Amino acid sequence: MPTNEQRRETAKRKLERQLERRAAQERRRRLVTIVASVVGVLLVIGAVVATVVLTGKDSDTQASADTSTTSSAAAAPAPSGGTLPPFVAPANLGADCQYPATPGEPASKKNNPPRTGKVPTEPAQISASMTTSDGNLGLQLDNAKAPCTVNSFASLAQQGYFNDTPCHRLTTSPGLSVLQCGDPTGKGTGGPGYGFVNEYPTDQYRPDDPALQAPVVYPRGTLAMANTGAPGSNGSQFFLVYKDSQLPPNYTAFGTIDATGLATLDKIAAAGVVPGDRGADDGAPRTPVQIKSIQLD
Repeated sequence: MPTNEQRRETAKRKLERQLERRAAQERRRRLVTIVASVVGVLLVIGAVVATVVLTGKDSDTQASADTSTTSSAAAAPAPSGGTLPPFVAPANLGADCQYPATPGEPASKKNNPPRTGKVPTEPAQISASMTTSDGNLGLQLDNAKAPCTVNSFASLAQQGYFNDTPCHRLTTSPGLSVLQCGDPTGKGTGGPGYGFVNEYPTDQYRPDDPALQAPVVYPRGTLAMANTGAPGSNGSQFFLVYKDSQLPPNYTAFGTIDATGLATLDKIAAAGVVPGDRGADDGAPRTPVQIKSIQLD
């Protein structure tokens, strides 16, 4: 039989082995915790980077445009999207124009909302003159295709709403080449305090048509409304297309720009952009552009 001394020695060795196992387990546990922490930090960093990449595009325009800097308009390739659809007059065109107030978004400049209800679609074209600090633009408002939009634009113009306001945004990328105006605040967030629904070309599609998400070409010389992408979010901001541009057909095209106006826009675009949050080719015009007045002829 083992002696007491032998039993004590055996118990001592057993305790030492248990302590060694516990120490090894604790080292492994600390190592796993450190590795997990590092992996967690890397995942967070990766998520942040992914968020920046995924949300770094301009969600306002939803243009399928190359965001690289273009040295000259002539060097840019032509957009490859489809064309605007042929116009077919909806049965209720101009029958019930409504301009509800935008909750929580008061008018950036005092104005009276335009008349509501039925508005005439004749004359088909209404001439307007847009005088700016950089030159004049002749506009033809397409009353036959977008009477509710023209009704609002004409009302604001006649009230002097656009007078002495800046054109706050210029884009010069191959797929999106526009000058955006109509916000008295000059920040891109202002409006008249009311909104209204899209007309041509949006009204040429069914509301659930997937084609509403596919880009089409808004040709050089198009006058169109800017919006937030939400239904009924047209207000006072509009954009002037000086080079064929790709956008989903969710922006009401309500007129055209004459040759003199396009020459003025080309001059503004040639002066370049002050790079903004959207990139080197999307920001304020390098040469400030101020609307002096818009008058109906």
